[in-house]
Amino acid sequence: KDGLDRPPHPAYMTSADEVQARVEAEEKQESIKERLEREHNELLQELRSLIPGAEVLFGFLLAISFTNQFDELTDGQRYVYYGTLVSTAVALVFYLAPAAHHRLRFRAGDKEYMLRKGNREAIAGTVAASLALTGVIYLVTALVFGTTEAVIVSVVFFLFVAWRWGAYA
Repeated sequence: KDGLDRPPHPAYMTSADEVQARVEAEEKQESIKERLEREHNELLQELRSLIPGAEVLFGFLLAISFTNQFDELTDGQRYVYYGTLVSTAVALVFYLAPAAHHRLRFRAGDKEYMLRKGNREAIAGTVAASLALTGVIYLVTALVFGTTEAVIVSVVFFLFVAWRWGAYA
């Protein structure tokens, strides 16, 4: 091997190298199953850490609709509030979907499909959560400072989120 985690070129393989390559290939086959299991568990663990935050935000948004100050919101703020509430609910649905899919397809032998699907759903949930967070920033800033400041701060916040989360793509 050349240290790059790939098998040596066949022209340079001796019979001992061929045996070693076959052993490594067999280990790799088994490690694919193990890798899929590990990645799936990591995805579910990540979602377990995201779900409580989205649930708390959703509960907070539901609770404030029953306060006296809620009646003082402008029509525009009510639309932002409702969009924020819906975005949070959508994020929760996306975050919960991989676990539900795992329960429905348990032992179906399609771990790689579940992992790909769950990854897409986690990303979609994260996008919905970023919209919800932006909506919350907008609403709080609008109530504290005013609409102009709220627009500026929420746009800057959303760009910040897109920059930070996009930095890993």
